[in-house]
Amino acid sequence: MSSSVIVFLVLSMLLSTGACVNFTDVFKSSWAPDHIAVVGDQVTLTLDNTSGCGFESKIKYLFGKASAQIKLVEGDSAGTVIAFYMSSEGANHDELDFEFLGNVSGEPYLVHTNVYVNGTGDREQRHSLWFDPTADFHTYSFFWNHRTIIFRSFSVDEIPIRVFTNKEEKGVPYPKNQGMGIYGSLWNADDWATQGGRVKTNWSHSPFVTTFRSFEIDACDLSGEDIAAAGAKCGKMAQFLWDKPAMKGVEKSKKHQFKMVQSKYLVYDYCKDTARFTQMPKECLY
Repeated sequence: MSSSVIVFLVLSMLLSTGACVNFTDVFKSSWAPDHIAVVGDQVTLTLDNTSGCGFESKIKYLFGKASAQIKLVEGDSAGTVIAFYMSSEGANHDELDFEFLGNVSGEPYLVHTNVYVNGTGDREQRHSLWFDPTADFHTYSFFWNHRTIIFRSFSVDEIPIRVFTNKEEKGVPYPKNQGMGIYGSLWNADDWATQGGRVKTNWSHSPFVTTFRSFEIDACDLSGEDIAAAGAKCGKMAQFLWDKPAMKGVEKSKKHQFKMVQSKYLVYDYCKDTARFTQMPKECLY
């Protein structure tokens, strides 16, 4: 077997697999622990009229891949939001978001993604899905290196739904200096989540329940006492497999799938919202 084939196979394995982690070893409750239940490898989050809930990783990561399988709230979930995201801390934080916006029964879920850099977001995209995310578990993942951020949603094969490319040479900020924790939550956001807030949460249908499982993390962790040294280690270009030159973007075999998702399932793109922006964000111009 040639060396190029071996490299291709290793890179493919990186994109499709990671280090499966035990929830209680890696995560902790961030709020309302009484609304979180851990049974085996499944973590159930519950929202009722008293509280939602959330969890967070015990350490932070700088570059790599993180994924989880999630089964969304069934039935009338209008007004609710399930979030799976990565974030640093403070007013000038970096953040990568998956937010699943609840729906009225029979209407499709929308997947809302956003990228924050130094505390500034407003980089939203929304997609509908080509499968029922409430009927079974589906995997959602972040892939993040010096060159690009790839949001992936897949049921059988990985399908990228969004790519945010490093364009620092054009003056566009990119998240690369702040370690981010991994978070999950279920909460009430009926002031904006469903049809712009026109449809409110129907509490007679509560409790609302979502389940996470099969967390995989293959990333550079910032654990240990010397955070500065850990950050320097994680920030070295090409030191880790996910930062090799071959990992600079969507692999060729997935590009047609990405184009299909963008053409058929993208329902909102901030880069096309001329009514919202009198001057388009820099990254939208290149």
